[in-house]
Amino acid sequence: MAPALTKPITGDLAPYATDPSATRGRRHDEMESRTRSPYQRDRDRIIHSGAFRRLKHKTQVFVYHEGDYYRTRLTHSLEVAQIARSLSRFLGLDEDLAEALALAHDLGHTPFGHAGEDALAECMEGYGGFDHNAQTLRIVTRLEQRYADFDGLNLTWETLEGVVKHNGPVIGQGEGTDHLPRAFREYEGLAALDLHTYASLEAQVAALSDDIAYNNHDIDDGLRAGLFTADDLMSLPLVGDMFREVHDAYPGLAPRRLRHEAIRRLISHMVEDVIGETTRRLEKIQPGNSDDIRNAGMQIASFSEEMQAHDRALKSFLLERMYRHFQVNRMMSKAKRVMTEVFELLVNEPSLLPNEWQDMTDGPRTVKTAETVCDYVAGMTDRFAIEEHRRLFQPDPIFR
Repeated sequence: MAPALTKPITGDLAPYATDPSATRGRRHDEMESRTRSPYQRDRDRIIHSGAFRRLKHKTQVFVYHEGDYYRTRLTHSLEVAQIARSLSRFLGLDEDLAEALALAHDLGHTPFGHAGEDALAECMEGYGGFDHNAQTLRIVTRLEQRYADFDGLNLTWETLEGVVKHNGPVIGQGEGTDHLPRAFREYEGLAALDLHTYASLEAQVAALSDDIAYNNHDIDDGLRAGLFTADDLMSLPLVGDMFREVHDAYPGLAPRRLRHEAIRRLISHMVEDVIGETTRRLEKIQPGNSDDIRNAGMQIASFSEEMQAHDRALKSFLLERMYRHFQVNRMMSKAKRVMTEVFELLVNEPSLLPNEWQDMTDGPRTVKTAETVCDYVAGMTDRFAIEEHRRLFQPDPIFR
């Protein structure tokens, strides 16, 4: 990778932070910006990408037409970025790298949330599999085609590392990569990302921020949708405490205000827990640089054991009361059928693909054609997937 220009660093970074002036560079040689650090530039490229814009109409639990107030992948990513910046600022990390990773973490998701991913993974069995993290890498290194000199966004090594390893090492020491999804294996620079180590602390913070945002906005969306009530949450540790605390402090408070105030306090409590536990772990290992974080052999950014127990209890509640709710199940069942039927038809009849996508196929039911169809379908928004299914399967007197 080409080295970046050495730039003065604004703000005080901790010794274990990822120093933008010491980046390992980019895969394709580029002169770095005179006005932005390498990670600021990565963030800006992510924001300007087509994949990022499409997150506006990709959902996690509800499909796009369920209501204007439910979160989309875009609003979720912005919430994750806000939490990641706050944590990074307190811990002395590079905020721009953490923000870039937060904004990029959902780029590879399919339409219709986890139901869409499950459907596409089943469709891709025998063709190399599907994984949304691997698809994110494929998007930022290949599928985004905006620049004259290279495919992808040509992000820094540190941002690519965080995309791939934000949940921890991808392989064990000395382990091969044959079991990884095809989108990982096809990236020529994969081995250089040190798959057996942990990612930077900025990447770890971004992953935890995702968890905090995800849990809390699902509480909000579930309450809005009437899938459960505030009273149902009272039995949960911590969550129930926050709702009771607000209820007792503000008797008669409107449900909407009660919900927002309790969730605001819950997010703050989780953020403070991450700061406390991460600080304790940093004091234990005394890292002198960012590589000490990568080679620590453990996750450094973390919830405390008590908060991990609260997190498991909340996830269990949401699984039963929200993700498995019959109304959600019905929508997800429809979504899986849309994904599966569109994929199977296009793999069998690639001539139905738009011309630019047809050019990347080589006949029905081949691996190359399946990979092309997978990229095409995974990149769809909820709305486009529904419309494409209608165009392909429903009779229409007007041919279009």
